[in-house]
Amino acid sequence: MDDNPTLDRRAELSEFLRTRRARLKPEDVGIASIGRARRVPGLRREELAQLAGVSVAYYTRLEQGNGRNVSAEVLDAIARALRLSDAEQAHLTHLAKPKQQRRRYRAPKRQQVRPALRQLLDTMDGVPAYIGGARSEILAWNSMAVALFGDWGALPPAERNWARLTFLNPDYRELFQEWESKASDMVSYLRLYAGQNPDDPELSALVGELSVKSDEFRRLWATHDVKEKGHGVKRMRHPLVGELTLSYETLHLPDDAGQFLSVYHAEPGSPSAEALRLLASWGADALRAGAAEV
Repeated sequence: MDDNPTLDRRAELSEFLRTRRARLKPEDVGIASIGRARRVPGLRREELAQLAGVSVAYYTRLEQGNGRNVSAEVLDAIARALRLSDAEQAHLTHLAKPKQQRRRYRAPKRQQVRPALRQLLDTMDGVPAYIGGARSEILAWNSMAVALFGDWGALPPAERNWARLTFLNPDYRELFQEWESKASDMVSYLRLYAGQNPDDPELSALVGELSVKSDEFRRLWATHDVKEKGHGVKRMRHPLVGELTLSYETLHLPDDAGQFLSVYHAEPGSPSAEALRLLASWGADALRAGAAEV
């Protein structure tokens, strides 16, 4: 086995375009569904090429993974025809137009959290907050994050990873009421990073491990969905305080490549806000109990 596995950019480009084309129905783009029976769902290559204003042969080469010399204008046209989101369009660009002068891959330095950020986390004593990394690493956290999610400090460093916890730790399947949504989000974030960093052996090793150990991860990885981590709502079932509905916000850190601050909060006056207040007021006892049960 290759000691430094990497993702095949051409295969990634091919599968991404194929899956995006497959999710569009003719009626979605104003094409009458007439003529010969469709053997597969989605648009045919010739229909997509017509919508994008390129030749069928040109689009076919691109979908076969040959993105050499493709122009930004053509990629924009294909993105519009496929109705890609901003994150999906960025992903397509990364896959189709890699840097012309690619240097030999260098493993990034071990990610370090700046002391000022750790201090900031400690001041956020009323809300769960943590610093994450691009490969879904959990790099630093506050006491409320432990109370909500469990004692990450008790885990080996390699296991402090949201993707591993989501797919390999059954407690997190119980914690997130909409686990499938959480799992889909995790894979979409990793896919987006993979398009930007296909030569990252640590990412490839993570994907390989999860593909072997989790049928759900393997199925979701094959969808080629991509998403930028942003904001939303998560519903949880905590062993101490019961059900919570929490909003989360993601703040990307411009001076720390790949790192972000994620903060969870409840609507003021809601039962979830009271549940967070209880977790905070119980202090160390709540943290120990939560770590034992979550």
